[in-house]
Amino acid sequence: MHTPDNAMLTIDNYLDSHFIHRSNWLRAAVLGANDGIISVASLAIGVATASSTREPILLATVAGLVAGALSMAAGEYVSVSSQTDIEEADIKREAEELHAMPEEELQILAEIYERRGLKKETALLVAQELTAKDALAAHIRDELGINEISKANPIQAAFASGAAFTAGGVLPLIVTLVASVSSMEYFLYGFTIISLVILGIVSAKTGGSSIGKAILRIVVWGTLAMGLSALVGYLFNVNV
Repeated sequence: MHTPDNAMLTIDNYLDSHFIHRSNWLRAAVLGANDGIISVASLAIGVATASSTREPILLATVAGLVAGALSMAAGEYVSVSSQTDIEEADIKREAEELHAMPEEELQILAEIYERRGLKKETALLVAQELTAKDALAAHIRDELGINEISKANPIQAAFASGAAFTAGGVLPLIVTLVASVSSMEYFLYGFTIISLVILGIVSAKTGGSSIGKAILRIVVWGTLAMGLSALVGYLFNVNV
């Protein structure tokens, strides 16, 4: 009597074990933390190489942290909202087409399954059965390519990006508070690289990907950003 429920529970647990279900929030969180560490550290390094006092470095770091977190949250919200608006418009259009020409839409669905490898008769049978159950859901998933994994929540994405940027940006801020001003840029670079390595390991572990690749790309791009920022500071050499 309970076999179907148990089978469904097993399937749900199996699907939840896949890392792809974490892709939306993990992407936003890793992007935010990475941006927070690199952007704030690069800004602090650029000012530190052209400054002989701590106050300008702190001011630039705090300003970069606040502005960056708000910018990341707003940008993520707007971009995800735009994606959601497009998806909703496509879903509405698909519902109208299903109402106006159900037979044509059935054939489209069958052709999709046929291109995926099913025999013509089997593809039509699958399309008919899925249409009988929930025609709109079948077309949303298989014709439009929209599913629960690919859909993102604007508020969730904005909060994840903003919070992650803040968490990442606080790390170089701490360095600017405690490190010696005369060698601030070196402390910032070393601490930032360590932070990026840890972030690479955490993101790879969470996403089930290669740790080596994650560390390599995050360190290379971080080093490039900080190096260019330091160069700008040395070139201007304001000495404030």
